[in-house]
Amino acid sequence: MARHDASRTPVFNGPAGWAAILPPVAPRARLEGQAGCDIAIIGGGFAGLSAARRLRQIDPRLDIAILDAARISEGGTGRNSGFMIDLPHELTSGDYAGAGDSHDRQLTRLNRKAIDFAGQAVQDYAIPPGYFQRTGKINAAASKPGIEHNTHYAAHLRELNEPHEMLDAQAMREITGSGYYQGGLYTPGTAMLQPAGYVQGLAAGLERDGVRIYENSPVTRIESGNGWSLTTERGEIRAPKIILANNGHLESFGFKRGRLMHVMLNACMTAELPPDAIRALGGQECWGATPADPMGTTVRRVSAAQGGHRIVIRQGGYYRPDMQTSAGDLARTVRAMRKKFDDRFPMLRGIPFEHAWSGHLCLARNNVSVMRELEPGLYAACVQNGLGTARGTLTGIGAAELAMGLTSDITAFFTSEAEPLRLPPHPFDTIGANAYMRWKEWQARLE
Repeated sequence: MARHDASRTPVFNGPAGWAAILPPVAPRARLEGQAGCDIAIIGGGFAGLSAARRLRQIDPRLDIAILDAARISEGGTGRNSGFMIDLPHELTSGDYAGAGDSHDRQLTRLNRKAIDFAGQAVQDYAIPPGYFQRTGKINAAASKPGIEHNTHYAAHLRELNEPHEMLDAQAMREITGSGYYQGGLYTPGTAMLQPAGYVQGLAAGLERDGVRIYENSPVTRIESGNGWSLTTERGEIRAPKIILANNGHLESFGFKRGRLMHVMLNACMTAELPPDAIRALGGQECWGATPADPMGTTVRRVSAAQGGHRIVIRQGGYYRPDMQTSAGDLARTVRAMRKKFDDRFPMLRGIPFEHAWSGHLCLARNNVSVMRELEPGLYAACVQNGLGTARGTLTGIGAAELAMGLTSDITAFFTSEAEPLRLPPHPFDTIGANAYMRWKEWQARLE
């Protein structure tokens, strides 16, 4: 018999901007009283919802319940930048290249399975097409080091025989409307999401298929004994098997302590651009740019199909083992992002930010996920390494397959990964990580 009490439950700072710009969705019930199911899933993000969909594909008769600590799309998923990337995208590297050609080819194949899985869900559940667009993305470079990063990564893509296109400053201006960028590296395989809209549509489709979803129901205890019981403030649900799809909050239940890095990132979203601002900006209506240096600034422009003509900018990471950020942290990074926005879009200098928020990344030093059976009947789909869309989808699929006794190339890949490496003891982990991140951000300050 095992018992795992949650040392913390999710805390969010600022609204989930992607959800805030969509029409309101009626709230779902909390878990109250006693209930039971065949498989219970903790977490209603990309991993948890993908796990539920895969379980229904394997056995449509399964009784599945999802418990989310917040409302669907208002937790981590509504704070995601919405890049569902097919290619290697290792945030701890200098230019996103992964662990080697063989590993990167394998991971690319799996990422494309995740994108196809999501694309099929869009069709099956009639999710608006603006919420999932296979338009590719750009690695944007604003400096000579950024151009060098792109050149190095392009060479890696040639070795992988992956299509890509180098863009000059003029091409970048035609796409973005901004004269800030000196060049870019376009790759066609990324799907761009309205992340809140996608998961709302996925959740609604699963409910029509019979999956129960409980919102505002953070799990405070999981306990084994004749199956598993999950306790919330107002209720309890019992199930023979459970899937933890709560990313870094895996550690909150006592798993992988001292091995997971918790980084907070911040983002701002403009008010809707008026027609004169759209004309002044020019460029394409929708595009997404990750920085050539992983420690740089991510920018997206979206349109009415995603919730309005707006620009989203994300940057400003810092290490927080408690997985929380403060109003002061957010205010400081908003000021920094205001300058970065104005540098890129001087013609939009007067456009205010309407929403600002913090989001949580969980990483391992060696870039592995935790997708495996942790205890009999207890499965994990966690530690997404800043790639919650594709990696979350994959680990959710894999955990569902493991729970049903199936094997696949997804389960084989993740169960063969090493354990997350240990971190230095606290507070040295925090001091060292934040000092390193400040140095890397200074190096990537133009990006």
